[in-house]
Amino acid sequence: MAKKKREFPNTYVIIFAIILVCALATWLVPGGEYVKAAAGGAGAAQEVVFNNVPSQGQWWTVMEAFYNGFTKQSGIICFILVIGAAFWVVNKSRAIDAGIFSFLKTVTRLEQNRVLAKIGVSNLVLVLIMLMFSLFGAVFGMSEETIAFVVILVPLAISMGYDSIVGVCMVYVAAHVGFAGAILNPFTIGIAQDLAGLPMFSGIEYRFFCWVVLNVITITFVLLYAAKVKRNPRKSIMYEADSHWRNHISEQGGGVEYYTNRASWVSFAVAAIAVVLFTITYSADTWLSVGAQKYHTVWLLPVVAVAFICTSVAALRKSVHFYVLSLLGFTIVYLVVGVLGFGWYIGEISALFLSLGVLSGIAMGLSGNSIVKELMDGAKDILSAALIVGLAAGIIFILQEGKIIDTLLHSMASWLDGSGETGALGLMYGIQTLINLVIPSASAKAAITMPIMAPFSDIIGVSRQATVMAFQFGDGFTNMITPTSGVLIAVLGIARIPYGKWVKWVLPFILLLIAVGFLLLLPTIYMQLNGF
Repeated sequence: MAKKKREFPNTYVIIFAIILVCALATWLVPGGEYVKAAAGGAGAAQEVVFNNVPSQGQWWTVMEAFYNGFTKQSGIICFILVIGAAFWVVNKSRAIDAGIFSFLKTVTRLEQNRVLAKIGVSNLVLVLIMLMFSLFGAVFGMSEETIAFVVILVPLAISMGYDSIVGVCMVYVAAHVGFAGAILNPFTIGIAQDLAGLPMFSGIEYRFFCWVVLNVITITFVLLYAAKVKRNPRKSIMYEADSHWRNHISEQGGGVEYYTNRASWVSFAVAAIAVVLFTITYSADTWLSVGAQKYHTVWLLPVVAVAFICTSVAALRKSVHFYVLSLLGFTIVYLVVGVLGFGWYIGEISALFLSLGVLSGIAMGLSGNSIVKELMDGAKDILSAALIVGLAAGIIFILQEGKIIDTLLHSMASWLDGSGETGALGLMYGIQTLINLVIPSASAKAAITMPIMAPFSDIIGVSRQATVMAFQFGDGFTNMITPTSGVLIAVLGIARIPYGKWVKWVLPFILLLIAVGFLLLLPTIYMQLNGF
């Protein structure tokens, strides 16, 4: 009898096993909680006092973890379902297929140029896309927004001869490396510096240097892997799993039948009216926030509106497919404008993408019932990714209910005593990295840890700015591997990458980044840096 091949555990199994381990820990680890004390002098970090409290052993609540995790992450889960529904309709129109075919034809023509052929057009595309998303992560903390782009860039990467991992690296990894090496990220630097009593976004010069270093390492790592996969696709650990994407592309290999119908002009009219009304209503109050700076841009919305109308008319004269691509492109433009100018979050972004799905359905000439059916089919297709996000959030629920999260933090902080400047800074960095495995929220982690770390850094002679940077790196790198990150689990679900395979691929890269992060912290101790 042939020996049965041992299978790697399903993502649901892995996460539920972690929940069981956390539940066991609630019976073994003493309880505790941090309580905010009265603030000190002006500009001082607010003091936080640790109190021992009884732990609450968890048992039956492990079966409640899914429900409570689902309700806790309901925003992201709803966002995932809307994204899946909208892109199902967009895919139904075959607009993305048309865009990929057009892009590949352009790449083929460009590769006939000797200079570009030596550089590699595909390499240039990878670098430019990764730099763009890294900049988004560094400036305004792009994270949840990357979920929407995975549906576009994974099939594009596979069409270019790569795999789904390269597609995820182009958007998710790039944005989160930018998030970790942030320049003006309000969710990490902004909150942490405020809690540490530092001028907002001070020390930007060295942070920019760190961002450049981290991007050079990341892009080099991804390009080397991408080249290996392109030479031999079977060397990809996702070769078999990516058959879904390859089959989809091959099914569309017969080309796209281009056409323009009356319904697409109706869709355009509805979209144009909405854009004009939005411009009239909000253009006078448009302030773009980049870091601590705000810029009054009265001209921005009118320019975008005119660009949308002109681009859509030109696209419709060609085909409905290119009109849907125009809708998609300007959905992304309005996403960026909304986030930077109006503080949009996943609620507003969900509405934006739902509008994309409905307008795309109208452009295809679908009836109201047919549009709803396609949206429902898309939500069903992405449901498994949404369910995993809810289950992963159950890990935090168990630790919070057991009242042991703060105990773990307090124990880690006690390691810092008597370790010297370099050792203490390294331990701060290590503690922030470990904490991020169970508390992926940057703002929550900053609120808990900075009031503890900032005063301690004064005692050991490490600058508070260096402490903020240790928090920044510790928060960012392990976001790309922690199972408690709803964004990571959503991205992997959409890209159809099993969590186990992702860990196998990304772990060496994460360890490299952690090591580089520590080396980048050392100059903050031994060199005179502006703002440190």
